[in-house]
Amino acid sequence: MVEEIQDQAADVPQSENAQTRQLTFGEKLVGLNFNPSNDDKVSKAKRLCAELADLLNDDRQERETTQIESLLFPQTVGKILDAQMNVVKLLTLKY
Repeated sequence: MVEEIQDQAADVPQSENAQTRQLTFGEKLVGLNFNPSNDDKVSKAKRLCAELADLLNDDRQERETTQIESLLFPQTVGKILDAQMNVVKLLTLKY
């Protein structure tokens, strides 16, 4: 899953803000640049979840990981993504 997200980086559209730099792992994960309604709350939710995913990813890359960490990392990243999507759903719920 993590490798798929990193491989899909080329497919992520760049916003004006991110055109000058590469998106982080977390920003790619949450689709930071996809916010058709330009809702500030959606942007904030995505940024917060991206920051959390980046915290985990950066820590994981800075040291050797254990077998348990290797099992938990993809699951934890998936739960961060689930949480972000549910928060955005609640923020944009129309009915």
